[in-house]
Amino acid sequence: MRYLTAVVIASAMVLSQASAEAADTTTIDEMHPNGGLTTGSMTQNPQSHMFDGIELTEQQRQQMRDLMQQARHERPVLSVQDIETMHDLVIADKFNESAIRQQAEKQARAQVELQVEMARVRNQMYHLLTPAQQATLQKNHERRVNNLRRLSGLQPSSPLHAVSSTSSNQ
Repeated sequence: MRYLTAVVIASAMVLSQASAEAADTTTIDEMHPNGGLTTGSMTQNPQSHMFDGIELTEQQRQQMRDLMQQARHERPVLSVQDIETMHDLVIADKFNESAIRQQAEKQARAQVELQVEMARVRNQMYHLLTPAQQATLQKNHERRVNNLRRLSGLQPSSPLHAVSSTSSNQ
C-alpha cells in the first residue's frame, strides 16, 4: 500500500509541475497591470513569492522578464510519456515495484533539475536588486519563515533545534 501511495504522490507531483509550468507563462505585466510589484507575485507559481513587496525599477522589471523568458525556453519539456508510463505501471495486472521505483526516480530527477534551474534564475534576479531591496527581501523572508514555524507548531529557534525536534518525531 505504501508503494502505491508513493506512486500516486509521484504522479501528482508531475501533474502539479505541469500545471505550475502552465501558470508560469503569466508575465509580470499581466500580474501587475499598474506596473507595481508591491503586492501579489511575479508569477502564479507558489514558489515565486520571493520578490513580493519589493519595489522594482522599470529596468529591473525588464531584466527579470528577460530572465524568466530565457528560463522558459531552457526548461525541459514535461514528459507526457513519463506520465503514461507511470499510469501503465500502476494499472498493470502485476505490481512491478522495481519498474515503478525506477520510473518514480526518473521523474524525481527531472523535478530536481527543474528546481535547480529555477533557483539559478531566482539567484540571478536577486543579484539585480539593490542592497536596500535585498534587505527588504530578507526581512520578508524571515517573516514568512516565522509564520511557517508558527503554523507548523515549531517555535522560532536555531536550525539545529528544529532539525533535532523534527527528527525525533520519526
